[in-house]
Order: sequence, then C-alpha cells, then structure tokens
Amino acid sequence: MKKLRHILESQQFSRQWLENELFPIAMDMEKLVKTGDQKIFSKYSLFGKRMVRLFWEPSTGTGFSFNIGMDRLGGKVFESDHAGETSKIKNEALKDMIRRICGFGPDVIVLRTPEAGMAALAAEYSSVPIINAGDGWDQHPSQAATDLFTVKKERGEIANLHYVISGDLRGRTARSLAYLVAKFPNVKLTLVSPLGTQMGDDVKNYLKEHRVPFDEIDNIMDVASEGDIFYITRVQKEREKIVMIRSPKANWKADMQLLKAMKKEAIIMHPLPHEDEIAPELDPKVCKDRRVAYFRQSDNKLYIAMAFLYEVITIKEPLK
Repeated sequence: MKKLRHILESQQFSRQWLENELFPIAMDMEKLVKTGDQKIFSKYSLFGKRMVRLFWEPSTGTGFSFNIGMDRLGGKVFESDHAGETSKIKNEALKDMIRRICGFGPDVIVLRTPEAGMAALAAEYSSVPIINAGDGWDQHPSQAATDLFTVKKERGEIANLHYVISGDLRGRTARSLAYLVAKFPNVKLTLVSPLGTQMGDDVKNYLKEHRVPFDEIDNIMDVASEGDIFYITRVQKEREKIVMIRSPKANWKADMQLLKAMKKEAIIMHPLPHEDEIAPELDPKVCKDRRVAYFRQSDNKLYIAMAFLYEVITIKEPLK
C-alpha cells in the first residue's frame, strides 16, 4: 500500500492502511522489542537515520515513545523540548525554523506545537517527513492510532463496537479518536462530558456526514452496561482554565461502580497521564481485572511510534 509522506491528522488514515499496513508493522515492532529478533530488526532497521524531535510542549509518553522507538531501530535522536522558547527569543517563524532544520539533514521531524494547524504548516515548508505529535486542541494522530491498535489487540476488531468517550472532549486525543473511529462500519459513539467541555461541532458534523450514530450525555453510568470501549480523558488544565459545570447527576469518571456494571469483555482506556477521573481502586497494581487496559494501551505507543517512523522514513517518493 502507498506510504504516507507526512502524518498530520487522523482523517488521512484509511481503514485499509491501518489494518493492512500500520498494525502489522506495529505487531512486528512489538515482537522486536520483546524478543530482540535480529531478523525483524534487519527488516525494519533505521540505522544511520536521524530524527529531530521538536516540541513546544513537554511530553512523557509521546516524547519517549518516539525517542526510544528510534533508538530501538538503530537511528539517532536529536531533540528540543524548548522549541517555543527558542523561537520567541530569536523571533523566528515556524516556516523558517523548519527550513533551517531540514538543511541540517534529518530524515524526519516529530513536532508538537501549541496551536492547531502548525504541523500542517510545517509540512508545507519541510523537505523531510513531518509527524504531528499533537497540535494544540486539534489533533494527535499517533495517539489515535495507538488507541485503535489497542482496541484491535484487546477486542479482535474495531468495527461493530460501541465507543464511550468521556471527560474533556475538547482535547486532541478525544477528537482524533472520534475522527478515526468514524472510518469503521457499524460503530456507535456516546460522548460523555459536563457542560463546557463537549465535543466540538466540527467533529460532530464529521460524524454526521459519515453517518456515524452518536449521542451526548453527562453521566457515564447511563451507558455502563452498553459500552464496549470506555475511553476516559482528563481536564485540559494546561490549555485553559475552565469550570466544569455539573448537573446533579453528572459523572464522566471511571471507578469501581463503572467496572462492576460493564460487560465482561469491555475495556477501560485512557491516553494518560490521568488525574482523579480514574479512581485509585482501578490502578493496575490494585485491580487485576483485565478490563482495565490503559497501561497496556500506553505500552502500545512505542510500537506505533516505531511503525510511524519506519513508514515515513522509508518512503521512496521525493517530498515536494
């Protein structure tokens, strides 16, 4: 299948590309990490390749998954977690920064920015592939791919499931997942959030255009026995202060009450890091219920990051 030049948004992934290209590579990457199989390493080696990680915002999971993933594949990592501070000091536009970095000869740039659209702008001026590792409120395609890869591993399929996305739905992880789930047939979405943090109209209009049924509620327990995937998100405090407007029955969190009401094959996911929206009694050290899947989900970030790096770095067509 045709490789992607840049990875910028969830909407660009087709169902076929995910299931027939990306996920099989990610499965190989998992085998490589767990077994050190040299045949797999030789097949996917990025020895001698260079990754620049340019982050305006700090990151643990995404940042380390790309750093360690590139190292696992034999490549080199050059990083800056203070790109925003540097650009302010120098008053340097993003497009100029990207062109300068490209002149130094990297093979890929992994970019995290505070504003929507910055990754797409960078791609316009880059001579090497750009991977969007999160742009403001808008998109986080590597997280969305990780999420569906997790669903595939845990449930065996992505289609024909009821997805309950809960919490602050303005955030890029919830948005990206909703966009990507819409690629699959016979899915249903329930969006659970208090007033002030509902899913954006752009995403809801996309769901309508693709004839994906969804509803909006403010109490996760209303669908506790119906959902297949419970995707919990935290309040985006680092982006803006907001008062969560609660109704008397509002509840968007995961706790033992939810777990007890869930189907035996349903799972709880979270993009991490989490706060009090995941109750302490659901910590995997305390709760051994296999339905609590968010740390297994976190492990999958590494395999998807490695697959993304291999996909874009080994593209044969020249970039414009």
